[in-house]
Amino acid sequence: MSEQTGDRRRWRDRLMQWIPARLRPGTAVVPVVRLSGVIGAVTPLRPGMTLAGVARTLERAFGMKQAKAVALVVNSPGGSPVQSRQIYTRIRQLAAEKKLPVLVFVEDVAASGGYMIACAGDEIFCDPSSIMGSIGVVGGSFGFQELIRKIGVERRLYTAGEHKAMLDPFLPEDPEDVARVKALQREIHAIFIALVKQSRGARLKGADDVLFTGEYWAGETSVSLGLADAIGDLRSTLRARYGDKVLTPVVAPPTGLLSSLLGRKSAGAGTIGSLDGIAALPDELISALESRAIWAKFGF
Repeated sequence: MSEQTGDRRRWRDRLMQWIPARLRPGTAVVPVVRLSGVIGAVTPLRPGMTLAGVARTLERAFGMKQAKAVALVVNSPGGSPVQSRQIYTRIRQLAAEKKLPVLVFVEDVAASGGYMIACAGDEIFCDPSSIMGSIGVVGGSFGFQELIRKIGVERRLYTAGEHKAMLDPFLPEDPEDVARVKALQREIHAIFIALVKQSRGARLKGADDVLFTGEYWAGETSVSLGLADAIGDLRSTLRARYGDKVLTPVVAPPTGLLSSLLGRKSAGAGTIGSLDGIAALPDELISALESRAIWAKFGF
């Protein structure tokens, strides 16, 4: 090797030290996006996971230079079927546009809408204690008609449209209204089932009357049923596949003044020590109770 060639290599090595590791030629990069929480609006002032909230983060991850794949860490008990399917669809669109595989890693729960999002992965990995499934549709309400009668309250309701007051909690339950809601649920359930079958294909090993009853299972059983591909954690799986030096930058939602104006609260906001915090307490309490009820279904 000539002295001139050696100088060029030394200058190249020095230059590389100033280039971020993920931009260096030959570096394997797998961006990581966390998709966590209840899906959809928990309360008007405290939205859960929505397409609007995660779209920019997903686009940044799929647009990252040197990316070999995109890893999604999913931890959600479900929620809105519409938002779940929209997030799923956007992930698959980006994967097709960028020609990148999607690897999903399930943490505590990927159930109901959370599992729908997990199905956006080309492969799904989980922990032995992860909970997966709950492929179904649920809805509920309360009936207060006897209570208001006992306390002497008269219900006054004015509508235009025969079924506008369907399932009003202050009126007696109408079997025809229940039948209509059940039909709607079956329609949404069929959409969910079709999505899972399209995504998992021949990997599904359970019968329909097992997989699609709304039941859920732990990790090992989920793998045996074909709901997941393997037991595995993010770090070990990516190192085994892309080498020990694989970079896994976490792509997080934007923070700062603009994010606050768009609805994200900074740390310490909404405390009892301020009038705003006191005003927000009812909403915060409802939000916490709603979220807790959804998580509690799966033991969390």
